[in-house]
Amino acid sequence: MKIGLVTASLLTMPLASFAWEFRGEVGLEGRYFTQDSPYPQSDYSTNGSVYLKPEILHEWNNRDDLLTFIPYARVDENDTERTHWDIRELSWIHVGNGWESRVGIRKVFWGVTEGRHLVDVINQTDLVDQVDGEEKLGQPMINLSTVRNWGIVDVFILPGFRERTYAGEDGRPRTPLPISNNAYYESSKENQRFDFAIRYQQYFDNGLELALSHFSGTSREPLLVPDALTMAELSALIATGQLPAGSNPQLTPLYNVIDQTGLELQYLNSGWLWKLEAISRSGQGERFSAVDGGFEYTQVGLFDTAADLGWIVEYMWEDRADSLASPMASDVLFGTRFTFNNVASTEILAGVIYDTQEQEKAFSVESSRRIGNNLKVTLEARFYTDAGKPQSATQLYQDALRNVNSNPGLGPVSRSDFIQSELVYYF
Repeated sequence: MKIGLVTASLLTMPLASFAWEFRGEVGLEGRYFTQDSPYPQSDYSTNGSVYLKPEILHEWNNRDDLLTFIPYARVDENDTERTHWDIRELSWIHVGNGWESRVGIRKVFWGVTEGRHLVDVINQTDLVDQVDGEEKLGQPMINLSTVRNWGIVDVFILPGFRERTYAGEDGRPRTPLPISNNAYYESSKENQRFDFAIRYQQYFDNGLELALSHFSGTSREPLLVPDALTMAELSALIATGQLPAGSNPQLTPLYNVIDQTGLELQYLNSGWLWKLEAISRSGQGERFSAVDGGFEYTQVGLFDTAADLGWIVEYMWEDRADSLASPMASDVLFGTRFTFNNVASTEILAGVIYDTQEQEKAFSVESSRRIGNNLKVTLEARFYTDAGKPQSATQLYQDALRNVNSNPGLGPVSRSDFIQSELVYYF
């Protein structure tokens, strides 16, 4: 990984001072896949991996300055692409009078909903690390934040671009075709383009939270374009209906330049938490809009105990062209969040996303519990039902010849149901 110029000065900062803190975590993960893989290279039922994420923190100047360094590394049993490392954070934060500057590699999260994080466009998704898209790569940035009575304004300059990570041919879940390491860019500066973003947020006394944002730069969500076939491969496909033996086409990521305006709303009142994320984006085909909105209602002190039970309902919609749309273009999320509020911090989050058009369903369960002061155990499961079968390379190119440009939905992951357990040690 290349460290951006914006962070190079951090490596030469004087180290002799005080208030150093070292901590971190190491995790051991195991997955069991309940179905056979449709791809011979990844036809295994169990997979193990281990990760390490230390943190080094340093404060000085009466805590007005903070240096944070968080490297990350994972070693995977089967997937060579999942064995990777990254700098999640390497940043210097300075606090002024009513303003803050944040320079370096950082992670920034925007959003309020559970189903889709539509407005979250600053950091690239580390998709090979976790399939839910929650894990992010570090992003080089210069961030100036001002705090006033009328709101908080953040301005971002984002030098350099991080490409999305994908599972390799021997990974699960994976795409029908392997992903090429040679990406296409709409910008002539490719991954050296400077992106920009601005965000305004305000908290009101009545429980309402509002945020407006705009991003202009290279999209973090690439379009996956099948490689062109050779004349011999194309002739064989037309004549026999099959790609010839030895063909190994790939999908190449295409990163377009986009402009995206986002809205976040959250309103808390008497146990009801109403949430909304909405975007309007141009730059990937025609301009489109997308919305994720709903509520979470929490029953506090369930059955006169310390436990809380939350009910989550959200609707996800977008009006993008079908061939480019997300699998969650007209979907409903139903979920529950069970918080025990005990010493072990036991939590269970379960839900299902239902496609109202194709009747596909994605079930998920996430639970965690602490063991003593330094250990945490998690259990996670993901199941996909009523989805189409994953396409083979031949089927994908046959559709292209017939000019069939439909959305695969959950098809690519429909044979990737898994149960995952993880043991994390905090030090």
